Amino acid sequence: MEAQQKLKKLLDQLNTVIVGKPAQVRDCVACLLAGGHLLIEDVPGVGKTTLAHALARAFGLHFSRVQFTADLMPSDLSGVSIYDRGKESFIFHPGPIFAQVLLADEINRASPKTQSALLEAMEEKQVTVEGETRALPSPFFVIATQNPHDQLGTFALPESQLDRFLMRISLGYPDRAAERALFTGSDRRHMVEHLQNTLAPAELQSLQQDVLAIHAADPLLDYVQDLIAASRNGRWFLQGLSPRAGIAVIRAAKAQALLSGRDYVAPDDVQAIFPQTVAHRLIPVGDAGRGPIEQVRAMLEGVALP
Repeated sequence: MEAQQKLKKLLDQLNTVIVGKPAQVRDCVACLLAGGHLLIEDVPGVGKTTLAHALARAFGLHFSRVQFTADLMPSDLSGVSIYDRGKESFIFHPGPIFAQVLLADEINRASPKTQSALLEAMEEKQVTVEGETRALPSPFFVIATQNPHDQLGTFALPESQLDRFLMRISLGYPDRAAERALFTGSDRRHMVEHLQNTLAPAELQSLQQDVLAIHAADPLLDYVQDLIAASRNGRWFLQGLSPRAGIAVIRAAKAQALLSGRDYVAPDDVQAIFPQTVAHRLIPVGDAGRGPIEQVRAMLEGVALP
């Protein structure tokens, strides 16, 4: 019960900073509870970076922020070894990736070479620098923001890297009431700086174990497999979902169930997180006339509930 109260307090705190977007905030929290990396995609100025900062602070995690640019090098993330004359040896100076949360701001403005430097970190929770493998802190998350691909100076993320993000969400423009609250309220960056740590890292890791313990019954797993099979039949998408995507769906649905105070996954949990968890991994067929999110929702409607 205490965990549920803390999660409610955490959601309430985040919703005071990011106004009018409770569903997106809930998705972000579910993503981190499931132990996954988060990609926030939208036009500039709608609060992507503010949300990423707020998440790191509310979860009580040590974070570092990197502004991705076209001239950012992989060593700028991982760190370098510098010769120390006094010690007559090379001393490793860790880069910003050695944090519990890496805020990768505008990740698609960096070159593909730098983007790919994150792959090992995101998948293995370690980095290899100058032939030596170094473990990253635990827990370790990447919260990345990116601008739409049609904006000047952006590089599309490779499919292999998109697949490492458990969820991709979009905030969208606020409604009129929420926008007025932004105009008349406190500065959001000031609010983030004074945000209290609702959870300690140890409590987060305990909640992640609780997520793993959430029960997924066989009919529910059949439903997830039916959805994955539908994505592979060629009617909706050029290429179907992988087993890794199926595992991601189940983990995210379990986190959604925990946020709802249940110890089992319901079909509603799967439907609530499915578009955000799989749309960035799929390309609609050429004659669909819909974007990935709309196509995923159309496919959801075409698959029978258990």
